[in-house]
Amino acid sequence: MSHSLSADSPRFTPSAFRDRARAVLPPLRSGPAGGFEPVAGASDFDLNPDLAARNVSADALRAARPAAVLIPAIARPVVTLLFTLRTEHLSAHAGQIAFPGGKCEPQDADPLATALRETHEEIGLDPALVEPVGSLDCYLTGTGFCITPVIGLVPPDVPLTLDRNEVAETFEVPLPFLMDLSNYQRHTRTIAGVERHFYAIPFGGRFIWGATAGILRHMCQRIF
Repeated sequence: MSHSLSADSPRFTPSAFRDRARAVLPPLRSGPAGGFEPVAGASDFDLNPDLAARNVSADALRAARPAAVLIPAIARPVVTLLFTLRTEHLSAHAGQIAFPGGKCEPQDADPLATALRETHEEIGLDPALVEPVGSLDCYLTGTGFCITPVIGLVPPDVPLTLDRNEVAETFEVPLPFLMDLSNYQRHTRTIAGVERHFYAIPFGGRFIWGATAGILRHMCQRIF
């Protein structure tokens, strides 16, 4: 990673990160969460070209179920990102590391509304404390969701109330670490009898992988 992206780079202060994100990312989408033409920025199929041909098409994107996640950027002197660890008993993605979020509901005005609602439900973060700074292009998952990641600055040490049915804990990772592509690994796993390749980011005994790692890698490429 170049010197300009070292951990003490001024690019990783809250004000610099806010300015950079707003300068390079498209405006936050408005209108019903499922009512826009999705644009794929990244997908579960990026490392699986044999699967991508039929799954990353305009028709596949339109058929995908809309969802949104919040990427909570904690406004510490060096920005960190907040993650959730899903509980082990969930029927889907149990025990995995994720951003708070979920599928869009009819009452949601836009992807931002979805991300804020789901984040409040999962970890009790007050939507009024989130300063939206931009959104990434849709991330298409192998399970048929088109996820819009919304980036929002959050004051440090805000009170959180976790939904213990869904979230076992939260933790933070420094943004400079996540924006260094040398920290990304490529792994292989057999899923439903098919060999699948994916990105992963080991950090402090934790293993960030799958869609979350793919979204982070796309974020790095788009912003830095």
